[in-house]
Amino acid sequence: MSNIVTDKIIPDSGSSNTLTVGGTGDSVVVLDSLNVNTLQDAGGNNIFVSNGSGTITSKNSGLAGGMNLISTQTASGSASLSFTSGLDSTYDVYIFKFINMNPATDAVKFTFQTSTDGGSNYNITTTSTYFQAYNEEGGAGGALMYLTGEDQAQGTSYQNLGNTWGNAADECGAGELYLFAPSSTTYVKHYYATIQGYDGSSGGNNYAQNNYISGYFNTTTALNAISFKMSSGNFDGIIKLYGISKS
Repeated sequence: MSNIVTDKIIPDSGSSNTLTVGGTGDSVVVLDSLNVNTLQDAGGNNIFVSNGSGTITSKNSGLAGGMNLISTQTASGSASLSFTSGLDSTYDVYIFKFINMNPATDAVKFTFQTSTDGGSNYNITTTSTYFQAYNEEGGAGGALMYLTGEDQAQGTSYQNLGNTWGNAADECGAGELYLFAPSSTTYVKHYYATIQGYDGSSGGNNYAQNNYISGYFNTTTALNAISFKMSSGNFDGIIKLYGISKS
């Protein structure tokens, strides 16, 4: 067996920058490392794509079972964050992760709504439920209750996720929202969320709030955009959108 030692192998100028190693039916063995940003099959289909810094930015939907990061948005004194791409038929389950969501205005609500027209309007009819568990830092009070003022019955307003969050530097909220089959044109679109927040607005008491929200958007039209905002004022924070690979 012969050895070829070189720093670089490049395709010839007439091969459209494609370098073919081995032929049909051949087995190619890599004994050490193979450094690539995009890995494709013989048909030119992407198996995965990396950003060159260790993050997989996309991968083939046939690689089942994984949680795939689609996009990340960061709010910095922002009025809202909207995702107008990434919600399609690629996945049946989408997850939004909320990290250090901090409003500029005290005692406001963190809310969301969806759209069927790419974000021109966020007003899809929803029916929802809203439970809250809370406890005060000093142990003065704690309960689990249903909040009738935070649910909707065929409403079109932004749905509350986080209730009366404080705006101090050490007050913020976090959690996740699951949205199921938004691209379906047969069924309504179910969702549920678990949100943890810091309520610093109740007479000087500091409460841990754990909110449980669920419901459905009562439309058989595909949802293709989603918006998040506070009920008043701007906010800081990070929202990550993931898709769960189809099995």
